[in-house]
Amino acid sequence: MPRPLLARSAAGLCGEVRVPGDKSISHRALMLAALAVGESRIDGLLEGEDVLRTAAAMRALGALVEREGPGCWRVAGCGVGGLAEPADVLDMGNSGTAARLLMGVLATHGFTAFMTGDASLRRRPMRRVTAPLEGFGARFVGREGGRLPIAIEGAAEALPVRYRLPVASAQVKSAVLLAGLNAPGLTTVVEPTPSRDHTERMLAHFGVPVTVEDDGSGGRIVSVQGEVEFAGRDLVVPGDVSSAAFPLVAAILGPGSEVRIRNVGLNPLRAGLIEILRGMGAEIGVEGERTAAGEPVADLVVRGSRLHGVAVPPDRVPSTIDEFPVLAVAAACADGDTRMEGLAELRVKESDRLSAIARGLAACGVALEEGEDSLVIHGTGRPPRGGATIAVDLDHRIAMAFLTLGTATPEPVAVDDGTPIDTSFPGFVALMNGLGARIEENS
Repeated sequence: MPRPLLARSAAGLCGEVRVPGDKSISHRALMLAALAVGESRIDGLLEGEDVLRTAAAMRALGALVEREGPGCWRVAGCGVGGLAEPADVLDMGNSGTAARLLMGVLATHGFTAFMTGDASLRRRPMRRVTAPLEGFGARFVGREGGRLPIAIEGAAEALPVRYRLPVASAQVKSAVLLAGLNAPGLTTVVEPTPSRDHTERMLAHFGVPVTVEDDGSGGRIVSVQGEVEFAGRDLVVPGDVSSAAFPLVAAILGPGSEVRIRNVGLNPLRAGLIEILRGMGAEIGVEGERTAAGEPVADLVVRGSRLHGVAVPPDRVPSTIDEFPVLAVAAACADGDTRMEGLAELRVKESDRLSAIARGLAACGVALEEGEDSLVIHGTGRPPRGGATIAVDLDHRIAMAFLTLGTATPEPVAVDDGTPIDTSFPGFVALMNGLGARIEENS
């Protein structure tokens, strides 16, 4: 059943919190642990619905995957090439990351598997992932555009590939690299610009031979050696910077706020939002920098700040792609115009996020211009009116972004369904309210 929520203006947020584990890293940790030989223990795993779908899928493929406590999981892997044909359809729920990465894993296992997802995931195009995976010898039969439900016939005798990405995509790159684990020889991905590198870092953590080189023109060449057995490893999942973005922006927009967010993953290919917000005038401190499982981690200290508009160029998009909904909220409260370009990827997320952002902000009284791959937000230096109910269309980040806006607007902002939030940020409402926000059921 839908769970309508409403956010009211808060006087300012104060306190110290930890956000759930990084979703992207959690997916990869489960998959690589299932392909390892022996046991891995994962601490800090995100227990949102998306990651639980990945856990269920790896269990269905033959790995032992069990929860030992809050965020603590044990995985006994099957070894590279050791997964078994699942007895039932693999339902990936709302998770595009899980579906696309798992397609890579399955592409080089010699059996047939069937995959589906919820209504939102079944709308999302998969052809850009299945096309390079066919180079290994895999076969995919799905709906138009490669959409789910889809049958995946893995290659019995896989061939390594060298694939040049037409546009930077961490999901496509990762799917190809994961497929390459069970193909002889070297599998290589050439990307035009660097995309998030969690897969490369995780492969290295598990001891898999992986190389990363600059291509001399701003891109990267990433290669993995296939058919190499690797052992299970223990790892700690850092807090998700994409989840931290919501209390971060809510604190910035609240005069007098001071919030510390502990143990946040600050991978430089993921943390573009922080640099953009600093460029807008946000006061964000970084303390206690350290490394966990190959990922940079630190505590963020953020205070209420006055923001001004900026230009966000296309080369900032890959490191900020999931944070544009909440960045747009910050821009709506800034002084002057914020211009964002190169946003075409937002149209094929859990929803058409670019359109959803524009519609929602306009309903709250924000002047803006939506282009095919751009958005210009005309900020006035103060929060907009609010007073709207936003249709989230099964998109967790749209729901959280507009609830974040509602903590700053004179009139409340409501969302028609808060249930998708649990896919990535279980406990979102309680965490925000613990800092002083006023988010409640909207009957």
